[in-house]
Amino acid sequence: MAEQRQKQRDGRDARGDARTAGAPRGRGAREEEVLAWERLVDAARRTVADGLVVGTSGNVSVRVGDTVLVTPSGVPYDRLTPDDITGVDIDGRQVLGSLVPTSELPMHLAVYRSTDARAVVHTHAVHATAVSMLVPELPAVHYMSGALGGAVRVAPYATYGTEELAENMLHALADRTACLLRNHGTITYGDTLDQAYDRTAQLEWMCRLWLTASS
Repeated sequence: MAEQRQKQRDGRDARGDARTAGAPRGRGAREEEVLAWERLVDAARRTVADGLVVGTSGNVSVRVGDTVLVTPSGVPYDRLTPDDITGVDIDGRQVLGSLVPTSELPMHLAVYRSTDARAVVHTHAVHATAVSMLVPELPAVHYMSGALGGAVRVAPYATYGTEELAENMLHALADRTACLLRNHGTITYGDTLDQAYDRTAQLEWMCRLWLTASS
């Protein structure tokens, strides 16, 4: 909730969105980036529709060449348009758009720098977050855990948006494609946005299964 409150403190335009002042930064978007942005927005909206996040929490990114497209901070996903495209380079410098990138950008960039990921999905899924509060890892309760690399580790808690959280996440992700973030949520990555999203959905389902079996 602290992450969501921080987003709500950002400046807002007439539509109620958190936005920055001034002209767009960097260059114009390339065709492949425009198409990737459309898929990213669709995935972000799915996280809300599937109950994996509430409001503007959570975030999604996709890598196109050396550019990382990422959901902006504080803008409801159903209000995102092609003009809202937001992108940074691998060092975090903004190269596309005028909106503030998600506060969780350090986590996304850490994944891209350390793996061959092409997409990252971060959610605050209820069952997964509950499991993160109870155990140091989610056991391999179903054969689908193999798709994530095995038992899913829980990264120690750190304040959202910090390099400490990104570092904790990387340790938990070693030889895995997903991890839980203690008292926070989930993060998954994949070769495609669809794959990263499917891994998020599977992780939430397995957490629900474990909670049911443990009750």
